[in-house]
Amino acid sequence: MSAPTREQLTADPAVAAPAPVSAPSAPAGAPAGAPVSSPGRWIDHWDPEDAVFWRGGGRAIARRNLGFSIGAEFLGFCVWALWSVVVPLLPGAGFHLTLNEQFWLIAVPSLVGATLRIPYTFAVPRFGGRNWTVVSALLLLLPSAALAWVVTQPQTSFGVLLACAALAGFGGGNFASSMTNISFFFPEAEKGKALGLNAAGGNLGTGIVQLLVPAVIVAGAGTQLDRAGLVFVPLALLAALGAWRFMDNLSGVRSDYGAFAAAARDRHTWIISFLYIGTFGSFIGYAGVFPTLLKTQFPGAPLQLAFLGALVGALTRPLGGLVADRVGGARLTITSFAILTVGALGAVAALTSHSFGLFFASFMVLFTGAGLGNGATYRMIPAVFRAGVDDSASLAVRRKVAAGCIGIAGAVGAYGGFFIPRGFAMAKQTYGSLVPAFWVFIAAYVLMAATTYAVYARRGSALAAESV
Repeated sequence: MSAPTREQLTADPAVAAPAPVSAPSAPAGAPAGAPVSSPGRWIDHWDPEDAVFWRGGGRAIARRNLGFSIGAEFLGFCVWALWSVVVPLLPGAGFHLTLNEQFWLIAVPSLVGATLRIPYTFAVPRFGGRNWTVVSALLLLLPSAALAWVVTQPQTSFGVLLACAALAGFGGGNFASSMTNISFFFPEAEKGKALGLNAAGGNLGTGIVQLLVPAVIVAGAGTQLDRAGLVFVPLALLAALGAWRFMDNLSGVRSDYGAFAAAARDRHTWIISFLYIGTFGSFIGYAGVFPTLLKTQFPGAPLQLAFLGALVGALTRPLGGLVADRVGGARLTITSFAILTVGALGAVAALTSHSFGLFFASFMVLFTGAGLGNGATYRMIPAVFRAGVDDSASLAVRRKVAAGCIGIAGAVGAYGGFFIPRGFAMAKQTYGSLVPAFWVFIAAYVLMAATTYAVYARRGSALAAESV
């Protein structure tokens, strides 16, 4: 059986591709097969698999939509991660918060963002990709403005502070709708590259916001925390304006609820979702808590180094997909959990010896393992769902189910961004130390590695011969 193609690795979740329809009469002078638009920037005929259509204007339109989609998704990830930057600085701004409360403020955006990923997926077929990009960009004004206001009110109750942090979850939903929308624009031969660029642009937002926002906050005289939110107000407006002016909606796109339901009934969907909590969940969870951990555990450490963790995790994700294509997704997923285990053990040793150097290096190992695992786990999905299928009709059905699995796993995995901060908070509150949380994470990584081996890599198992 041949290895999964790149486009199979990035199939969009729970949606069916737009069916090519007969093109209306093209305007005079338009190239044959050129896309034809209706009012409201709706394109009524879209068939990227037609080479004439693609050369006659389809490629240019797809690339234009991709560019503005990357910008909007990047901004969404920035806003999603914004509280990870602000929380360590709140005590200095007059807020009296326990460490438990600080971890709540970091965790709740991930909880909301993960929950929004499913409805955001189905919003694109319902409202149109361009229209929903405008709406989702404008929704980022809410968390940005709320943060800008609340950080100037030290007397604000924790409940109000938590509600403002929850609004940042709107940024987490953007990933699902953006990936869904872009998947419709490109032919199968170019879909993987396009979605890879789109995903990379989003993931980089987590590290970039941790690099640039602290500099914005301290620019000029004094520390102005409200700038962390205010800077994204014009950016959100620009993203919405760009989408409104330059992006397009595609007619004929429909939600494939049947494929989504079939994926939800398949045990492999939930096994892979469990594994993805360990990979992507570790990335988004550690990225959220890393600045606060540096601030509280090593007060003299340079907080501006925190962005390197998220950056390493984002850059190693595509590397994980490339390596998994050669050695198999299951093998690399097991390896990634081994790397995560080593990183967590190093963090335990660093906390015990109070070594900043070891702690920082251990987190770089954690982010590397998480990034590699993100790409490897996603690579497993199409291989798992095509295993044992030979005829083309059944393969087409299984590919749709695999797409539904990707949607579910993407949402479930994001809950790791909630579990990790809450795990640290519970450990600190109960035992007075972060170390017990790391031991729980280590146990989880060992269990996840063992699960991957037993189900997908063990000699004699049903899927071992499929090079999953």
